[in-house]
Amino acid sequence: TSTDYSDYEKIDDCQYQLPNNEKLTNFSRVFLPTLYSIVFIVGFIGNGLVVCVLVKYRKTSNMADLCLFNLALSDLLFLISLPFWAHYAAISKWIFGSFMCQAVTVLYMLGFYGSIFFMILMTVDRYTVIVHANTFLFSKHHSVRVSIALALFMWALSLGASLPTLIFLDMKNHSNISQCSVEYPQGTYWMLFSYIKINILGLIIPLSVMVFCYSRIIPILMTMKSQKKHKAVKLMVGLVIVFFLFWTPYHIVIFLKFLQQSMSINVCQEHMKIAMCWVETIAFSHCCLNPIIYAFVGQKFK
Repeated sequence: TSTDYSDYEKIDDCQYQLPNNEKLTNFSRVFLPTLYSIVFIVGFIGNGLVVCVLVKYRKTSNMADLCLFNLALSDLLFLISLPFWAHYAAISKWIFGSFMCQAVTVLYMLGFYGSIFFMILMTVDRYTVIVHANTFLFSKHHSVRVSIALALFMWALSLGASLPTLIFLDMKNHSNISQCSVEYPQGTYWMLFSYIKINILGLIIPLSVMVFCYSRIIPILMTMKSQKKHKAVKLMVGLVIVFFLFWTPYHIVIFLKFLQQSMSINVCQEHMKIAMCWVETIAFSHCCLNPIIYAFVGQKFK
């Protein structure tokens, strides 16, 4: 026995169970595929160029550059999944088979969590370099092997964070329509766990780390005259601000879904589905913006 297939943490309400509301159905079938296609094209070109630039300057790279490289790689993984979700939204059924259901979701989840964890690593790196300048851990002189090990560890964390979704993910038939969906067993707390997990890992922990680190970094920078460090931190702060501006609405709706399930709060399902559609639309467009920030602030991208 399983729960309603739409109750899971990833991009669900828009794409996998279109409501009866005709306007929202048309929005999902026409606007979402169009938006996802635009985001895919613009984001793929932009992040692809970022990867090429960082590979070109790899001999002068430091830990921050490695984080930027993996951040762009995370966005690319996320973007590769978008054409499949666009097609899914357009016809309201999954036609790519069980293997692709798993593979595309892995790309989506790795891209999502990878961008979060590498942003945290990048912030901690700047904190150690600036606040603890005499004892910092991640300098350009630090072992390449250690830097690569840290990057691999972040990818392993991303995979670990994705496992609860991947375990219960499969292709199902609902009313003779194939769906790529997650079904949590009834009588368990997996659904609630998935909601609170994405809030903690996707918002609370990174926000706490970044507020702490930058509250220490900025006062020190105010007393320094190094333009190079100023530009580096401007780049990091820009990436962080844009990330939270575009993803926080999504996390708020996820938290409302958690409250709805855990406390039986009476929330209009139709309104919740509309809200999820809009916040996912906002969040997805974030992938296009990082390369623009690099172009305006990053030294190597000018």
